[in-house]
Amino acid sequence: MVTLLNTVQETKGRPRHPEKARLPDTPVMRKPEWIRVKAPGNHALDGTRETLQRHGLHTVCEEAACPNIGECWSKRHATVMIMGDVCTRACAFCNVATGKPAHLDPDEPMRTADAIAELGLTHVVVTSVDRDDLADGGAAHFARTITAIRKAAPETTIEVLTPDFMRKTGALEIVLEARPDVFNHNIETVPSLYRRIRPGAEFSHSARLLKEAKRIDPAVFTKSGIMVGLGETDDEVESVMDDLRAADVDFLTIGQYLQPTRKHAAIDRFVTPERFADYKRLAEAKGFLLVASTPLTRSSYHAAEDFVQLKAARLASLAG
Repeated sequence: MVTLLNTVQETKGRPRHPEKARLPDTPVMRKPEWIRVKAPGNHALDGTRETLQRHGLHTVCEEAACPNIGECWSKRHATVMIMGDVCTRACAFCNVATGKPAHLDPDEPMRTADAIAELGLTHVVVTSVDRDDLADGGAAHFARTITAIRKAAPETTIEVLTPDFMRKTGALEIVLEARPDVFNHNIETVPSLYRRIRPGAEFSHSARLLKEAKRIDPAVFTKSGIMVGLGETDDEVESVMDDLRAADVDFLTIGQYLQPTRKHAAIDRFVTPERFADYKRLAEAKGFLLVASTPLTRSSYHAAEDFVQLKAARLASLAG
């Protein structure tokens, strides 16, 4: 079986990744058996899709072409993506559309909260595009969304997966004052690959953001994730683990990078399930409260179940 990826994608009639249009096509590797997922029947997704569409919401599940969308949506789990569906960054790994975003929708926090209440979620992940065009990077919009969810679904625990708020003084404090249960910001890759894979971002800044989050609110669970298969070495992966532990990060996720289109960064290697298990053992030995490390692990995959384990792990560590 040969894996085929689109060369050009469009969204709402415009190129989805205009900054990549003139790039040469990258090679595509055949997926090994362990990375393939069974496509669900459309009816398995209809309930979740209908609720989200009726409330006019975007999800990172769709925009980033997550391979786990069938499993998650069939269980009525979705990761809401606020502040629109157009990102101001142009990361080489990401399938979210790039361009000039629209103005913020002031009603979006309430619509998000209503959809979450309707879906009956016990735990929700709220993420966003990067909004470098906003003075606070969208921090206040995150805070309003958290507050609205607390009111509409008081039993739902809330995880935020935020941008890096580069050069947005005070933004992190605004988000944390709204008291999310989990603060997540993904490191994404190793420092040596940032210029090629995550332009516009800085590894040291992201690490500091996570450390500062824990300093501001020691009770919040902090979380970060990386992709492998982009050209990093195992030694570099271990070094990132050390950097995240130095930032007092509680929860680490590690998953296989999958190439959205031929214009995105090429896959360097498919990491075996056995190696992912090695990463997990190594990270656990370094002191993370929880580690999720499999080929199909994504930042929000099994987030509700993981939050239960995270709380239990913290209680166990305190008791010990």
